[in-house]
Amino acid sequence: MKSHREMLRDIQREVGITRRWIGKESLSGRVMEAVKAVPRHEFVPDEQRPYAYDNAPLVIGCGQTISQPYIVALMTDLLDPKPEDIILEVGTGSGYQAAILSRLVKKVYTIEVIEELAQQAEARLERLGYTNVEVQTADGYFGWPEQAPFDGIMVTAAAPSIPEPLIEQLKPEARLVLPLGAGFQQELRVVTKKENNEIDTQRVLGVSFVPLTGEHSSR
Repeated sequence: MKSHREMLRDIQREVGITRRWIGKESLSGRVMEAVKAVPRHEFVPDEQRPYAYDNAPLVIGCGQTISQPYIVALMTDLLDPKPEDIILEVGTGSGYQAAILSRLVKKVYTIEVIEELAQQAEARLERLGYTNVEVQTADGYFGWPEQAPFDGIMVTAAAPSIPEPLIEQLKPEARLVLPLGAGFQQELRVVTKKENNEIDTQRVLGVSFVPLTGEHSSR
């Protein structure tokens, strides 16, 4: 069983391997401190705990996974979260990504379409003391308009195209980070909303996420 410290070293090593594509030699110190502070073993099923600190995705049930730690850290870094930000996450899963974001921003709103996972994540986050995270069971494609606009949005499942409601719910100059593409071969993108409501899209890295589910699923 790997240790938390070994996982952090694996993340740093993979940043070095992929620096050509991600355009950076290291990730934000704030992000790495948040990853260091969140116990990943609390966010995986009991049978997966021996593998909790492997730099790999793990099955969490209901056909879903907890993402590879390197990808979690990279997406968080690309979002560029600030202490006073209000962030939306689409795809709560086990709650691990939301827990990391919660240590970096003022408030996290997170949406999970699978009710069982949403309820488990909500209970887990409450038990672990992540009090600035609010969970909703809903189709994340449509975002959370009642709480918009957001300082950043992260989607942790692959969308076949950029969800228009999420762009609408971004503040000007804010970022949307998501895997884009059908099937299990996608590209990680950073989408920045400009003052004139146009968007700028940056391709980062080839990734493989479970598809977004719901009305606009890529299945």
